[in-house]
Amino acid sequence: MSAKNVLIKLIVGAGQAAPAPPVGPALGSKGVKAIDFCKEFNARTANYAPGIPIPILMTVKPDRSFLFEMKSPPTSWLILKAANAPKGSDKPGHKSVGTISLKHVYEIAKIKKTDERHKDVEMRAICSSVILTAAAVGVDVVA
Repeated sequence: MSAKNVLIKLIVGAGQAAPAPPVGPALGSKGVKAIDFCKEFNARTANYAPGIPIPILMTVKPDRSFLFEMKSPPTSWLILKAANAPKGSDKPGHKSVGTISLKHVYEIAKIKKTDERHKDVEMRAICSSVILTAAAVGVDVVA
């Protein structure tokens, strides 16, 4: 392995990390013991409902030790959950799969604001992004 850090991006269900695919092979190929990651991830997500998709950004150091940052669930997942929609529309803009209110948009934006990359972004901009994502997955936003 080269003498520089390696970045790995994964989305893992809260409390459901296991050394099986996709986690095991993704980490094993970088020399990380998947079981060590799984134990730490499952402990850190114990307060989440099981299965909520949690994006992680892992930094693997040359000595094969690692750090990982957990992010909030994907915006599209939060929107579909709020709309009680099983999945996004296959024809966004033409076929709606549900609706959410502006209150939902604001609550989702508050969740996204907890991510490191959004901490300096205005709530208004995050709300706009949530509304655009809702349109992209076929969820209408109503006042």
